[in-house]
Amino acid sequence: MVQTAKKVKFATQADPEVLHSLREMARSEGRQLQMLVDEALRAYVERRNSNTPPNEILQALQASINQFDDLYKKLAQ
Repeated sequence: MVQTAKKVKFATQADPEVLHSLREMARSEGRQLQMLVDEALRAYVERRNSNTPPNEILQALQASINQFDDLYKKLAQ
């Protein structure tokens, strides 16, 4: 991913455990914390702007279909 846009500083707060986990991930991946935060923010914005339900919802739907498929077919008749 090529990033040509100028970065803008902003201040925020984070849960200490989340921040610690992010710092550990950045360290273990040899990346800057800023890169991980930018990646997470981009993923969040993309997910919120998409019309696709979250993965957890799709998985729950599939599990429901697997469990109650016969019932759903009877109800549809």
